[in-house]
Amino acid sequence: MEYLLKPWPWYVSGPLFTLVMLLLIYFGKTFGMSTTLRTLCSIGGAGKYSDFFRFDWKAYRWNLIVVLGAIIGGYIAVTFLSDGSTIALNAQTVSDLSELGFYNAGEGLLPTEIYAWDNVLTLKGMAILIIAGFLVGFGTRYAGGCTSGHAITGLSNLQWPSLIAVIGFFIGGLIMTHFLLPLIFSP
Repeated sequence: MEYLLKPWPWYVSGPLFTLVMLLLIYFGKTFGMSTTLRTLCSIGGAGKYSDFFRFDWKAYRWNLIVVLGAIIGGYIAVTFLSDGSTIALNAQTVSDLSELGFYNAGEGLLPTEIYAWDNVLTLKGMAILIIAGFLVGFGTRYAGGCTSGHAITGLSNLQWPSLIAVIGFFIGGLIMTHFLLPLIFSP
């Protein structure tokens, strides 16, 4: 049982991931989570207000099962297959984050300095989440998919637009990390 509490090695998780991708390609499906949000909005009636959500959502029901599996799998992994250890971050990363006011870097999956209710319910916290949510949503639609869709499905299918999108995601991440985070969180 102790073996299950450690991260799976690449030679186990890699082939399993490959198997999933091959099955999706075989059945003519693509992996990505942003399509699911569009499907949920369509189910909720957003098609009455925007043509973007007016489509046959029933053709994407299978993707809802993928999201449900991701939620259940995440719960099982955290609850039953985790030893509760902290995330192993580079000492320089921890130092850089502490200079920005992130004092518990690696202690949890999400930084409490952003996601704790005390911080979310402030003007700054709400502004960060609303603006970030808008930018991620807009960027996902503008790029024609999310990071998982492009980086996993698109690249495995050798799609040129996915390579361009992934390069853009990395550039955006670097800009956020090295320029915007210090502006937002510097004391």
